[in-house]
Amino acid sequence: MSQPKVVLAFSGGLDTSFCVKYLAEDRGYEVYSVLVDTGGFSDEELKTIEANAYALGVKQHATVSKTKEYYNDCIKYLIFGNILKNNTYPLSVSAERIFQAVAVAEYAKEIGASAIAHGSTGAGNDQVRFDMAFRIIVPDAEIITPIRDLKLSREAEIEYLTAKGVSRDWTKAAYSINKGLWGTSVGGKETLTSDQYLPESAWPTQITKTEPERITLDFVEGELKGVAGETFENSVTAIQKLAEIAQPFGIGRDIHVGDTIIGIKGRVGFEAAAPLIIIKAHHQLEKHVLTEQQLYWKEQLSNWYGSLLHKGQFVEPVMRNIETFLADTQSHVTGQVHVYLAPHRFHVEGIESSYDLMSSKFGSYGEMNNAWTGDDVRGFSKVASNQVMIYGKVSDSVEK
Repeated sequence: MSQPKVVLAFSGGLDTSFCVKYLAEDRGYEVYSVLVDTGGFSDEELKTIEANAYALGVKQHATVSKTKEYYNDCIKYLIFGNILKNNTYPLSVSAERIFQAVAVAEYAKEIGASAIAHGSTGAGNDQVRFDMAFRIIVPDAEIITPIRDLKLSREAEIEYLTAKGVSRDWTKAAYSINKGLWGTSVGGKETLTSDQYLPESAWPTQITKTEPERITLDFVEGELKGVAGETFENSVTAIQKLAEIAQPFGIGRDIHVGDTIIGIKGRVGFEAAAPLIIIKAHHQLEKHVLTEQQLYWKEQLSNWYGSLLHKGQFVEPVMRNIETFLADTQSHVTGQVHVYLAPHRFHVEGIESSYDLMSSKFGSYGEMNNAWTGDDVRGFSKVASNQVMIYGKVSDSVEK
């Protein structure tokens, strides 16, 4: 009798290494490990992870490259919506995890696996994101979560692997680093408190630039296509180029405080120079080229979109509806944004766009406009204030 197949979302760390041995030797599965690369791994790291997977005994390992799809299907809309969770966090891990979970589930469906597994603990958001994606895409597959279900300590996992002949340096790093295209998260002892900040040594990118720079970002219908005079066909490459320029300034560092899906507060450090600069620059350009109502309704739907994405609802059909709206607002979001970079900070200096609604053809702010007269404004003001004026008079008459 052939062994049943299980697809394991694999990172190569302690938890997923334990899962390989447990699923194969204790549960009798053929283990198909899969790593979804969304822009956070080097070629050398991918080769090492694959070698470790086979050394642990997987039947087959697959590296699924999804960076381009991650941008097109997710990050692009985070930019269109200027989305920062709690006005701070660009959803670096939130977006990446659910997108990876969907890709793992699609892989399991493709190879006809009867079970699907992940190495999340029972303490965080990722368990919900993976579970939801798996249940939606492969509803008939059994979901196996060894670390969560067995409530294993790190020491117990190491002891188990050692007994199975797996000898590696499992020394836990002082800080947990998760690097991706849309930012890098940093977790450590300080983020477990409410009053401490991460030390300089904890940040993955150290400050090596001290002389300020001015760069120009080119947007075409809302997408970043040019950085510092260089044009890119692929926006992924443009994002990577901006990160290369800005990260050495220590720009984009912060700590996000938020509400987890399971109902507790959490803190995570992050560095996201490119995402924060892109969102700020894109928003500034939009403020010049979109109408008041476009900006208002974009903000409402964008907050909703970001919240649903954070909670693992990427596959919910309404997300496609919101994406359609966001994309439709970008036809005039084309132009150049001038940005000043310095250690620990940046600011937008100004924009240039053919769609700029501050066009001098219609007058200058604070001076006489060419599109209406003073009498027009008097009439408009009278009509606009009429109902509230009546409300005030009625209130006064009743109270007397």
